[in-house]
Amino acid sequence: MSLNPVMLAVRFLLELIAITSFGVLGWRAFDSPWRYLLVVVLPVAAALLWGTFAVPDDPSRGGGAPVPVSGPVRLGVELAVLFGGAAALWGAALPRWALVSAAALVGYHLLAYDRILWLLTGRSADA
Repeated sequence: MSLNPVMLAVRFLLELIAITSFGVLGWRAFDSPWRYLLVVVLPVAAALLWGTFAVPDDPSRGGGAPVPVSGPVRLGVELAVLFGGAAALWGAALPRWALVSAAALVGYHLLAYDRILWLLTGRSADA
């Protein structure tokens, strides 16, 4: 699996956008006083999910795995958080932003085929 710094930076940006999107959903989709709680709780929950479940020795994460999981499980977590962020924008009545987010995520995952292959099989495209 390649550790292209540009792809790592793009993935980090997509993570931040997804986590922020959950906060936007909490603020826009719920009435007060719940919005004040959900604008914090939803992004924190997404970030905890993202940061907790990891593949042991994932070089893109520094090798740490607070809760070790298999590659396919990690891929599911990544897809749930990232595409969940796009769904959160849709739920927040921001359909254009949701579609832009989803399109960017599809593009990223097409370009990151080596990471997906590694998560699914444990082998890189180079092997």
